[in-house]
Amino acid sequence: MKAGIVGLPNVGKSTLFKALTRKTVDISNYPFCTIEPNVGVVEVPDSRLWKLSEFSKSAKTVPAVFEFVDIAGLVKGASEGEGLGNKFLANIRETDAIVQVVRVFENGNIIHVHDRVNPKEDIDIINTELVLADLETVIKRRDKTAKEVRANRKGAVEEMDWLAELETALNEGRLANGVPLSGDPIETAKFLKGLQLLTAKPFLYVFNMSDTDAALQPELAALPHVRLDIKLEEELIDMTAEEAAELGMESRLSELIREAYSLLGLETYFTTGEDESRAWTILRGSTAPQAGAAIHGDFEEKFIRAEIIFWEELIAAGSWSAGRDLGKVRLEGKTYIVQDGDVIVFKI
Repeated sequence: MKAGIVGLPNVGKSTLFKALTRKTVDISNYPFCTIEPNVGVVEVPDSRLWKLSEFSKSAKTVPAVFEFVDIAGLVKGASEGEGLGNKFLANIRETDAIVQVVRVFENGNIIHVHDRVNPKEDIDIINTELVLADLETVIKRRDKTAKEVRANRKGAVEEMDWLAELETALNEGRLANGVPLSGDPIETAKFLKGLQLLTAKPFLYVFNMSDTDAALQPELAALPHVRLDIKLEEELIDMTAEEAAELGMESRLSELIREAYSLLGLETYFTTGEDESRAWTILRGSTAPQAGAAIHGDFEEKFIRAEIIFWEELIAAGSWSAGRDLGKVRLEGKTYIVQDGDVIVFKI
């Protein structure tokens, strides 16, 4: 699962990516310095895993990971090919979520593509370009589906209704992720996934601000967001934890990673032992067999049952066998919905 980091040129996207991934990317102070998307895999911070690893005296500890893609800056007119718009939009389409970096800080030495700092307008520009690109997708699909209606294809009439609802919303400037389509939720979700609309993806806003405790405009504060001083995050890259603490500097990147992870409806279960403690990423609501597939397909196909204990209960019990004696270890079948923080042993 991956999130695309988007925004106008020169708002801090590549600097954020560098801080997140510790990769060296071009963050020169001019628009369009990023042409090809940089991709980086980051560790999902989770103290539970390290406590389990210490508990089991594991030789190896493997955290969950999340992928970030640094996508070059969008500009007004990107949906019509302005700047490098079409290529950027294609890169965004390949991601699962959108992390939109918005400049809030004032600094006359750093060029703003529109020569002024206005976070609300910047958000509107980016979202408008994504909406316009989606509108083009919907109209093309509508024309194709109209032919299928005439050919009496099953489900085509319902799809035309959904396309009409989407077209109305997009023409009003609304994002597709806020449009409740009429009809069966499973079918509409499947339909939306097939359309691959940019604005159907979940959005998280990163407000790049020099004072992360400063007040935000109410309409900005109402959006799902994280506040970061991205310049400070860059400075922290080359510091030890002790040096940062001495200067009273603290990173907030962990908050961003966890929020992005949660944004996609992801959660974590664990396996632990002397050889290895590992965090496994699954979609929220996964059954035990589906969760097992994260390890290997056989764990889903040949699933018999699973032994499960919550991570805190395992540590409190002192051992797996003690957890059994205390009745904390449960045997669960194929319909069990795995909970975030479960420790699992699969039986196949």
